[in-house]
Amino acid sequence: MENSKNILIINDMPGYGKVALAAMLPILSNMGHSVYDLPTALVSNTLDYGKFTILDTTDYMVEAIRVWRELGFQFDCITTGFLASAAQVGIIRDFIASQKKEDLLVMTDPIMGDEGKLYNGVTEETVEDMRRLIGVADVIVPNLTEAEFLTGLYLGREALAGEEARRLVDGLRAYGPRSVVVTSGREEETGQHVVWGFDHRTGEHFTIPYRFIKVHFPGTGDMFSAVLAGELLGGKPFPQAVKRAMDVVERLIFLEQDEIEKNKGIRIEKYLSVLTE
Repeated sequence: MENSKNILIINDMPGYGKVALAAMLPILSNMGHSVYDLPTALVSNTLDYGKFTILDTTDYMVEAIRVWRELGFQFDCITTGFLASAAQVGIIRDFIASQKKEDLLVMTDPIMGDEGKLYNGVTEETVEDMRRLIGVADVIVPNLTEAEFLTGLYLGREALAGEEARRLVDGLRAYGPRSVVVTSGREEETGQHVVWGFDHRTGEHFTIPYRFIKVHFPGTGDMFSAVLAGELLGGKPFPQAVKRAMDVVERLIFLEQDEIEKNKGIRIEKYLSVLTE
């Protein structure tokens, strides 16, 4: 790949399941990029199983970054996902500042909740910390629940009117990110499932509908982020990159929807050919 980039994924690593690092690494590698990782936590398995254990790797992150700075490692893209502690926000912000260059792409998935509520253990302090993190991002990809909690707008709403969606997106932009995608939304006027976004390069808002497949797999948001980052690094315009990421995830869900054990996520390695369809 002529425009191969160095990508650092800052996210948790599951021992069992295709989420976070385990979902993103194969996608971005298959897209031709050089992919590296900084685990925020080691997680025994996807949380959907109901039982799990988590090892907070904050201390390791500090030491890894110290060594990387001494070695002069540089990245073209930094993506962030699940954070295990408030301290990690400051660590990541400082690291991003140390990597800053004109063409650095920073993408943040502010993982905090879904389906109208915050995840267990996520507090208002967590939300405030995430507001600080999205402030240094070029692109953020919250789901509707996360967007509502970050802005304080329309809490608990599952569908928004067009003007409400625009206000929500602009509320997110007020914290500093340049481009925004709000995933898993639903248009009040039409009932369609959509993503809402804003492209800072054109200064335009956009709405893209998608086909909703009524099954749940953990990790689809991570897969969306991975494809989106890969397409943006390949030079694709923002709305088209968002549409491509939506199409890939929809196709993956369709192919895997009859799999009995959904808690482990989509078996991404089995379907990597989707990336070249």
